[in-house]
Amino acid sequence: MNSFPYNSAYSEFAPSFYEEGLIFSSDRDTGNFARNRHTWNGQDFLDLYKVNADSTSNSKVVKLDDYVNTRLHESTSITTKDGQTLYFTRNNIVEGKYKKDEEGMIRLKIFRAQMMEDGVWGEVEELPFNSDSYSVAHPALSPDEKTLYFASDMPGTLGASDIFMVEINKDRTFGPPVNLGENINTEARETFPFVTEEENLYFSSDGHPGLGGLDVFGTKIKRKDFNGNVMNVGEPVNSVKDDFTFIFNEENRKGYFASNRDSGMGYDDIYAFVENEPLVFDCIQQVTGTVRDKISNQVLVGATVKVINEDNVEILSTITDSKGTYSLVLDCNQGNFVRALMEGYTPHEEYIGVSDGKPKIIDFYLERDRITAGYGDDLAKLLQLSTIYFDFDKYNIRKDSEVEIEKVIAAMEKYPSLKIKVNSHTDSRGPAAYNLWLSQKRAESTVNYMVNKGISRDRLLSEGFGESKLLNECADGVPCSSAKHDVNRRSEFIIFE
Repeated sequence: MNSFPYNSAYSEFAPSFYEEGLIFSSDRDTGNFARNRHTWNGQDFLDLYKVNADSTSNSKVVKLDDYVNTRLHESTSITTKDGQTLYFTRNNIVEGKYKKDEEGMIRLKIFRAQMMEDGVWGEVEELPFNSDSYSVAHPALSPDEKTLYFASDMPGTLGASDIFMVEINKDRTFGPPVNLGENINTEARETFPFVTEEENLYFSSDGHPGLGGLDVFGTKIKRKDFNGNVMNVGEPVNSVKDDFTFIFNEENRKGYFASNRDSGMGYDDIYAFVENEPLVFDCIQQVTGTVRDKISNQVLVGATVKVINEDNVEILSTITDSKGTYSLVLDCNQGNFVRALMEGYTPHEEYIGVSDGKPKIIDFYLERDRITAGYGDDLAKLLQLSTIYFDFDKYNIRKDSEVEIEKVIAAMEKYPSLKIKVNSHTDSRGPAAYNLWLSQKRAESTVNYMVNKGISRDRLLSEGFGESKLLNECADGVPCSSAKHDVNRRSEFIIFE
């Protein structure tokens, strides 16, 4: 950050980009050391000057012509990109004299001037939304130059002064002023707006949390809802003193602002800066999770996860991967609904409100809208149950098997008309008669567990088949691996009604 050589022992502030340099406001030619240039009232004697920003000599500073500058007060300004139109702030004057309101205040107004053929500013006109009873000041233009931003304490202001906008019509008339709202404006002062090419609004405020006095803040306004994250630009731009009239070129990352900090040459000085690390205005929140079948707990691959805003408009969507997981990036300045959908399942959604941007995990457990199976089908296959194991030579339900049986119970609770038969099978190892008995006891044990969990016994049947219904070649006397024998050790939950 550097102080530029066109600063003086007087006040310099309100820089604005113009041609290859700047226009700024100063009282250097008046001998007036008045203070508080950034207030609504004061019989200042300020004029507008232009300078080549690369100049190293004050001899390059030139006062604008007399059509713009008067013997009274001219300050903050903005020009169109073609350099043909100038908007600037001036005291309320009538016939060359200050005009005070009923409270004795000298109000500020915005004027517009046109570049004439002889290269001087002329056709100075007062904007129609000015008033003798309140101030309108500090003009700024949107990148397309169709909107004028300004500060005012007009009726409808939330605090001492607010930022407003007004549409500029094709015929150069204006629409009605619109307050930017309570996200930007506070009960204190918001003033000195500036809008960049990327539609970032910078302004000064002593209402938002800051370092002291007026601080410079920024927010993204591209969506025109003005509800973006308002950020303090921090040091070294902001200080314990007043820091204001901030402007910034996003192409070369260079800008200027004014401050009355103690290190200055005059009361207000202009400083130049280079942005080394961009401000991140967007509040980004990562949302991740898994979509699963509520009953079987199996992951659902290819499920759709949508984001729907509060206006019920879908703004993005994704699908779950091979692990049933999804990942989304949301604007945490907005409330959104995250909805999971899968064919054959009832959609489910969660609402995420405005947040601080911390990552969030949302797992979805979808319920089937119907069981697509009928008489004789195996519910275990439908629910993708893991194998229900029993300890060797035992028939009591193991803890790991309880998890799988609970999924069957959940399905029967969801569908009260569902009736099933528990079929239990063993592998071929051991005597056939013993295997038949053991399988029957395991089937009965499973039914008893489900009854104890609240399922009516008249909805359940059980039968043990021992080794009589092998699924592979692993019969008695056939050498097989443990893995092949495990295939035959299974439980089935057959739908019989």
